[in-house]
Amino acid sequence: MIMIKSELITRLAEYYPHLYQSDVEKLVRRILEEVSGALEQGRRVELRNFGTFTVRHRKARMGRNPRTGDQVAVPAKYVPHFKAGKALRDRLNKKII
Repeated sequence: MIMIKSELITRLAEYYPHLYQSDVEKLVRRILEEVSGALEQGRRVELRNFGTFTVRHRKARMGRNPRTGDQVAVPAKYVPHFKAGKALRDRLNKKII
């Protein structure tokens, strides 16, 4: 199952009925914009008990087109990376233990 942004907004609005759904939507958008902006500046975003967002650099390399098998040059790029915090990992794994 997938949770999309609109579902998150709806659930938060239900949890906080004193807030308008439009205000919750603005808040969620702003939080995501702040995280994205910090990553764009190369900063690390740490949300305690949840996880850490960082930016990693991938070097240029030669790849393959899966359809044709031809080699293709893949340029260097920056990609976002998320590492779950201990509290989140423990919460996910408590059903297994």
